[in-house]
Amino acid sequence: MAWNEPGNNGDKNDPWKNRGKKEQGPPDLDKVFQDLADKVSGIFGGKPKPAGSGSSGGAGGKLGMGIVIAILVIVWFFSGLYTIKEAERAIVLRFGEYHGLEEPGLSWKPTFIDTVEVVDIKAINSLAAGGDMLTKDENVVRVEFMVQYRVIDPRNYKYSVTNADDSLSQATDSALRYVVGHSLMGDVLTSGREKVRQDTREAMQRIIDPYNLGLEIVDVNFKDARPPEEVKDAFDDAIAAQEDEERFIKEAEAYARELEPRARGQVKRMEQEANAYGQRVVLEAEGKVASFAKLLPEYQNAPEVTRQRLYLDAMEQVYSSTSKVLVDVEGGGNMMYLPLDKIMQQQNMNLPLSSGKNTVQSLRDQRSGSIYPQPSVGIRGERSRGGRN
Repeated sequence: MAWNEPGNNGDKNDPWKNRGKKEQGPPDLDKVFQDLADKVSGIFGGKPKPAGSGSSGGAGGKLGMGIVIAILVIVWFFSGLYTIKEAERAIVLRFGEYHGLEEPGLSWKPTFIDTVEVVDIKAINSLAAGGDMLTKDENVVRVEFMVQYRVIDPRNYKYSVTNADDSLSQATDSALRYVVGHSLMGDVLTSGREKVRQDTREAMQRIIDPYNLGLEIVDVNFKDARPPEEVKDAFDDAIAAQEDEERFIKEAEAYARELEPRARGQVKRMEQEANAYGQRVVLEAEGKVASFAKLLPEYQNAPEVTRQRLYLDAMEQVYSSTSKVLVDVEGGGNMMYLPLDKIMQQQNMNLPLSSGKNTVQSLRDQRSGSIYPQPSVGIRGERSRGGRN
C-alpha cells in the first residue's frame, strides 16, 4: 500500500507533519486586508471592527486599503520633487538609460523609475600636473602645471568616457611631456616659459577633442620649472647671467632710442645750414653779376677812370687787413716818416677791422698836408702827389 492510502501508517511519514490537523489552504486576503485596515483605523483614532462582522468588515477593509494606497501615492509623488540650482544641470536616467537634461528650477521625477544626476557647469575645477621630464638637449627638469577647466556638456562629461577628469589628467601629462621634450632646458627655465605654456594648451586641446569629454580648458598656468637639486646652484648662476644679458640689451636699446633722435636733429640742422649756405652763395654770386652788369656801361664810357677806381678799391681791401706799409720815396735823401704801423695797430685796437677804409683815406689826406715826405702807396710804385711837393 502507498504511504498516503487510508489504513496505513502514512500519517507518520507525512512530510508536512499534518497528523491530527485539518488540511491548511492559502491565507485569506480579506482577512489580511481587514487586519491592516484595523491597524490603520487604530492609528487615526478609529475602533477596530469585531471579527465575524460580515460584509461590513469587507467594506471597511477596502476603504482602509484605499487610504493606504492614497497615502503611498502622495508620498511617492512628493518624493519625486527636486530643485536644480542656476549653476547646475540635471541628467535624467529612466531605468538607467539617458532620458534628457533638466534646466534650473523646480522639477519632478517618478521615484523608482527615473534617476537624476546633478552636474555643476559654472564651477572652475583645478587639475595639477607635473614631474621630472627630459628636455630636447637631454637635461632633466622638474615642471609643475596647473590646469583650470569647467564642464560645458554634462552628458558627454558623464558618459562619453569612463572618467573625464582622469582622462584630462592623462592628456595634460602627455601634452606637457611632449612639449618639454621638444624644448631646450634654457627655454623652459627662462625665456621660453610662455611658449611652453601656449604649446601645452594647444596640444591638450588636440588630444581631448576626439574624445568629447564635455570639458572646456579655461587656462593653463606654468607654476614652476627648476633643475635637479644637484645642479641647482650652477643653473642659478646661468640664469642670473642671462638676466644680466637681457638687462644690458635693454639698456643699450634705451641708449640707442635716446641717441637716435639727437643724431637726426643734428643731421637736420646740418642740412638746413647747407641749404642756407647754398642760398647765400647763390645770392652773393647773383649780386656780383648784377654789380658787374652795372659797372660795364661805366667802364665803356670811361675805361681809365673805372680801372683806376677798381684798383684802389682792391688795394683798400688788401691793406685793410694787414699792418705792413709800403713807402716809395722820390730821391735819395734822408727821410723821416711817421710810425704808420704803430698808428694803424692803435687804430685797430680802438676801431673794428672794417675801418681800414678810413685809415687808407687818412693816409690820402696826409699826403697833401704833412711836412714830411709822403710815401706813395701801391704795389706798382705809384708816387703820391704830396711827395712831389
